[in-house]
Amino acid sequence: MTEEHQGGSRGWTAARKGVWSWLRFTSLRLRLVLVFGLVALTAAVSASGIAYWLNREAVLTRTQDAVLRDFEQEMQNRAGALSEHPTQDELQHTAGQMANSSQRFGVLLVAEGADGDTVYGSSGGLDGFALSDVPESLRTAVNKEQKLTSANKHPYHLYWQRITDDDTPYLVAGTKVIGGGPTGYMLKSLEPEAKDLNSLAWSLGIATALALLGSALLAQALATTVLKPVHRLGVAARRLGEGRLDTRLRVSGTDELADLSRTFNSAAENLEKRVADMAGREQASRRFVADMSHELRTPLTALTAVTEVLEEELEFEGEGGSFDPMVEPAVRLVVSETRRLNDLVENLMEVTRFDAGTARLVLDDVDVADQITACIDARAWLDAVDLDAERGIHARLDPRRLDVILANLIGNALKHGGSPVRISVTRADDEIVIRVRDHGPGIPEDVLPHVFDRFYKASASRPRSEGSGLGLSIALENAHIHGGGITAENSPEGGAVFVLRLPQDPSPPTDEDADGDDGGTGGVPDDGSRGKDAKGQG
Repeated sequence: MTEEHQGGSRGWTAARKGVWSWLRFTSLRLRLVLVFGLVALTAAVSASGIAYWLNREAVLTRTQDAVLRDFEQEMQNRAGALSEHPTQDELQHTAGQMANSSQRFGVLLVAEGADGDTVYGSSGGLDGFALSDVPESLRTAVNKEQKLTSANKHPYHLYWQRITDDDTPYLVAGTKVIGGGPTGYMLKSLEPEAKDLNSLAWSLGIATALALLGSALLAQALATTVLKPVHRLGVAARRLGEGRLDTRLRVSGTDELADLSRTFNSAAENLEKRVADMAGREQASRRFVADMSHELRTPLTALTAVTEVLEEELEFEGEGGSFDPMVEPAVRLVVSETRRLNDLVENLMEVTRFDAGTARLVLDDVDVADQITACIDARAWLDAVDLDAERGIHARLDPRRLDVILANLIGNALKHGGSPVRISVTRADDEIVIRVRDHGPGIPEDVLPHVFDRFYKASASRPRSEGSGLGLSIALENAHIHGGGITAENSPEGGAVFVLRLPQDPSPPTDEDADGDDGGTGGVPDDGSRGKDAKGQG
């Protein structure tokens, strides 16, 4: 298929979609116009048909009655004056006189001559009205003698019939002179009346078309009047859905649409109040968490200094330390829980930055393989991690936040999965793809949708976690701020697989100037493991 043909096909498809979208958009308008049109068309056609039928019958009946009355009178006055056996000349002369009546019809007289032969006389001469022009059924009815009764006092009657010859309508009639005499036939053209009826039909057709057009215009005007408030309501609903909670409709009138507008305004006002209330509560909650985290930092700094001294004393206890064996477990518990508390506060502060939208990237050109190696080496995970990454895969990333992501993913795999943890790095369509796979039992299907939820712990299916449940959530937020993401799934060969996707160059460009509060550790591994402790847990 050529490019020109493909372009034509796309253009036709786009045009067809545009037509269908217009039809869907104005479907109610179309229905109103169609209903009005059908009603107007039915009414106009019915009225025109009835009017045409009534006028046709009136015109034809009036003309027919006048012609038959005149013909019957001429038969009585002129044909009845002829002898019982007239000559052809007499018939011809009488037929001409009858044809000159006010109705101007053709006349044919048929009689029996003195010699017993049939004699004809036509008003139009030899080429005029002939007996062959009269339908046989009419001739039979005219010449049939009727029985005389109290209700029927004459043996012969006047009969008539409408015929069409060469698309021209005619009225044919015939009767026999009572008491003996010629039989007369009459032929009257109804073409003038047909023309009048055709003119009437055209007039009624034009009136029907005008009525249909007027009804369509009226339906369009009414549809515009009715649907305009509905359209305004739809626009207001879309604006409300876009978050513009101050959207209101102008209310005028007392009809149902006005009541609908008032209901919408009331609902929008209540929604705005509820959202404002929820936003205020959420802001107060965030401020509380941020203030609490900052307030905890000062005592934690002192506690951390003390626990570091205690930890050093524990390390040198074998070299003459003086800890009472009864006190040593308590000291170790204080050191461990202080470290956990410190990590929890740092994680809460990082979450607060993400929620407030103040988290920033400090971008740098990073060799991904070197960054992963540094993360593993800093936490003494070299013996528990297999790295499959080529050097030279560079990306513009925030090294500190990438370290947080990797530390959380690898630490989670070491803690909840099984060794060794395998890490692979590939490049795909301007993206860096990092896969972290463990060899544990995998993640239960009911837990997979919640692994990145804050404070979520699958305590029912895994051993009790010492973390806060914020590590994977912080890792996901750090991926999002880079313009990437993290997904979790189970490997067909066993174990869980976390897939980190990061763009090689985040877009749009971010502010590289980090604020003062963003320079902390910003999300340490959720298991709180560092150094030799992490290695032991692996």
